[in-house]
Amino acid sequence: MTDRPLTFDSLAATDAGELRRILLDVCASPAWADAVAATRPWRDRRALLDANAEAMAALSITDLHEAMAGHPRIGAPEPGHDASRREQAAVRGADEALLDELRRANAAYEAKFGHVFLICATGRTSAAMLAALRERHPNEPATETEIARGELRKINDIRITRLLDGD
Repeated sequence: MTDRPLTFDSLAATDAGELRRILLDVCASPAWADAVAATRPWRDRRALLDANAEAMAALSITDLHEAMAGHPRIGAPEPGHDASRREQAAVRGADEALLDELRRANAAYEAKFGHVFLICATGRTSAAMLAALRERHPNEPATETEIARGELRKINDIRITRLLDGD
């Protein structure tokens, strides 16, 4: 994702190909990017964020898994990916024992659900993310899918806001 903020007007006026690329930096699901782009012209920022929510709610399970596949494991931010590094800032400096626990809990979660544990990590401590991971592990798959969908929507909202406002 670009660290250079765009104005709302410049994003709204971006050509279709570039807009799709920008949106895919926000969320790895092509179905989501296409759905959000199709709602243009947005009358304001709120309309763009509403488009995110509507597109996220409409994703099929396959599309949702594709979106989740674009996210690294909690505790293992993707090297060179500024959004991942920034969103998981609380993991930097966590003690090795906590990181080991995160790795084990992530592996158990992925074995059960078939996808990474997804949580809006912005503003959360490593310990809080581990606690949430443990709390959500007993969920039924359908329940967990909907929780992950909500977390993705929050992540996308933050990424869209950051795209427009910069850091």
